[in-house]
Amino acid sequence: MFNYDLAHWSTFLLAAFLLNISPGPDLVFILSHTVKGGKRNGTAAMLGIWTGAFGHVLFAALGLSAIVAASATAFSIVKWVGVTYLCWLGIKAVFSDGGHLLIDKDSSEDSFSSVFKQGVFIDLLNPKVATFFLAFLPQFVVQGAGPVWAQLLFHGTLIIVTAAFVEPFLIFAGDRMTGKLRESRKLRVWLDRALGGILIALGVRLAAMER
Repeated sequence: MFNYDLAHWSTFLLAAFLLNISPGPDLVFILSHTVKGGKRNGTAAMLGIWTGAFGHVLFAALGLSAIVAASATAFSIVKWVGVTYLCWLGIKAVFSDGGHLLIDKDSSEDSFSSVFKQGVFIDLLNPKVATFFLAFLPQFVVQGAGPVWAQLLFHGTLIIVTAAFVEPFLIFAGDRMTGKLRESRKLRVWLDRALGGILIALGVRLAAMER
């Protein structure tokens, strides 16, 4: 099972690496939380995005993504739930007092959990991610290399594993560059507003997407 030649591995791993370094909503979300709340929040956002992405990989392997891709109604429902969720998070951050995502000794556990859940739902509620995996993963299915569902699951998981060689370094760098800035309460208010603006912008971008 999973007996692929060198050309297959080279093509897939290069594509997976390029996908993970390309700027996109997921990276924006992760880096925004890193700037606002440090590497702990950035890590929570990253793990949440990975979990949501793995959910899409499972859906693709089981064929559920095909329903979303083929049905205009299903696509629209998932899209507008995602838009509503993003805008709701954004508005909460815009009108916060600077402590919306602040990590301190008393609230670090709740903050980590909150950001993690946001990452999961933001990724799961993006029908474009479902469509992407459904279009991308079958290109690497090789006849005779194993059951189709297993190959889809295997390659999808490897895309997320590849992210582990890229995104943690971005979080570390972002935390180091912005650590001193977060000590200012006034600046935290503006960081919250900036993060809220980014979340709302992501919601608007999702709303504008077509199948």
